[in-house]
Amino acid sequence: MKIPISVLVVIYKSNGEVLLIERADKSGFWQSVTGSVDFADEDLRVAAAREVLEETGIDVQSLPASSLRNMHYQIEYEIYPQWRLRYAPGVTRNTEHWFSLLVPSDTQVQLAPREHVAYQWLPFTEAAKKCFSPSNGAAILQLFSAP
Repeated sequence: MKIPISVLVVIYKSNGEVLLIERADKSGFWQSVTGSVDFADEDLRVAAAREVLEETGIDVQSLPASSLRNMHYQIEYEIYPQWRLRYAPGVTRNTEHWFSLLVPSDTQVQLAPREHVAYQWLPFTEAAKKCFSPSNGAAILQLFSAP
């Protein structure tokens, strides 16, 4: 069973392009990297780095330590009914913690085919609009509005 604590990682380049990946289980659902913690007290930064590696093949450990940043923002949202079966009975809400990851302009992406079928780099305003989740779009906009 999944734990209702997750991370969202907005991966971006210094030119303002943001990586979006399309879900394998829901055509047309574009998003940033997301994933639940593996155990209740897993460090959120560790979970973020793990999810980035699993979903995109990008190894956070090979980047400068400052590349992965905790945005110090979290939201609680209702889990889509079609995905609730992954959680314990009665669990309907998830707490998501936002991170950002600055990657070099020549970063290669290797998708996990069971999870995602396509990716694209988009200017951040377009990426925010394309996300199926309004909170994912908000995370992108918040990242680029920070001073």
